[in-house]
Amino acid sequence: MTDPPSRPGPSTRAIRAASRLPSVAQRPTSVPIYQTATFSSADADELAAVLTGEQPGYAYSRIDNPTVTALGDAVAELHDAEAGIALATGMAAIHAAFLSLLRAGDRLLVGQVGYGTTRTQAVSAFGRLGVDVGYVDTTDVAAVEAALAAAPTRVLHVETIANPTCVLADLPVLAGAAHRHGALLTVDNTFASPVVCRPLAHGADLVIESATKYLSGHSDVMAGAVVGSAERIAAVRSAQIDTGATLGPFAAFLVLRGIATLAVRMERQARTAAALAAWLERRDGVSRVIYPGLASHPQRDVAERILDSGGAMLSVDLAGGREAGRAFFDALTIPERTASLGSVHTMVVHPPTSSHRALDAAALAAAGIGEGLLRVSVGLEDEADLVADFDAALAAARATGVPAAAPAPAPAHTLA
Repeated sequence: MTDPPSRPGPSTRAIRAASRLPSVAQRPTSVPIYQTATFSSADADELAAVLTGEQPGYAYSRIDNPTVTALGDAVAELHDAEAGIALATGMAAIHAAFLSLLRAGDRLLVGQVGYGTTRTQAVSAFGRLGVDVGYVDTTDVAAVEAALAAAPTRVLHVETIANPTCVLADLPVLAGAAHRHGALLTVDNTFASPVVCRPLAHGADLVIESATKYLSGHSDVMAGAVVGSAERIAAVRSAQIDTGATLGPFAAFLVLRGIATLAVRMERQARTAAALAAWLERRDGVSRVIYPGLASHPQRDVAERILDSGGAMLSVDLAGGREAGRAFFDALTIPERTASLGSVHTMVVHPPTSSHRALDAAALAAAGIGEGLLRVSVGLEDEADLVADFDAALAAARATGVPAAAPAPAPAHTLA
């Protein structure tokens, strides 16, 4: 029998030395980044109990990680939810939410206006797997009731503030209709954030956030979250584990850092958005401005009932159509020419020449998107600078030679 060495060899010692945890008696003021794939258990029984969920703890970061758990818990707290889970992206969050609820043969109703990738996922992924996918105008309560009554429906999915048209979902009414017909209501709350709306309080069953947007707020991370009852989030968690839509701990840390300033950012961004929307309404060449905080919003009553402010998203439709929209977009100097939203940077997108460029005029109209429509995510730049930049961009749009519409009447008070 070979005698054991008097001390471990250099490789063993190096691995142990580099893995030894410091003793920390004081509580850190930021959630630590648990940048590890695995966690060590005391013995075989503990490892088995953690892996099977019989005992709280961590074994493998694809299943659970303390930093990621902290983010899910934080988003749940913002929504006054029993539980929450953080995932790799907003689309991963939608996928896991749908997967936790839908089976082949189920029916999914999706709001007629909304994020194009959500519609694509519903049809291409879930439709291909045997889910019956339909669309409904969620601003028409009678149409929603008729669609729900037409066939058994498992899920009605809507957006609090629709992308890109800023149409609102009357959440209490839609939740009531869904529940009367035995359906569940899932809500994408990304355009609003939990500072502006908390859909669970209005009857939603699951709420999805793309944490890439307002929750993180700095365009430097991708993440998603789902919140709801503990039972429903447990099912979402199972879907996330099975599909591997795992968020990394450093990304979770960045979102947690962003959440700390969420309320302050949203207050400033909403105030600037309200001022910019009111200014745009009075400009020559602007057909309409769609902002939940304006008195002119066609669902102003819904905004007053479910939103705590007008938020920071608005849409502006230019009288000159597609060419005016393109000219406006190209003339801007302050906003970033990029996709996404919810950042400290103001971001402007012209859907007819970008995300919806494959649609003709009729298809755009059916989706509620004018050819001159621009989606604006208002950032933290100074209001006066944005107004000056938008003024120059409007001049470029008018220079396309298309007759301008008469200016809209001055708006009344904006939603505080």
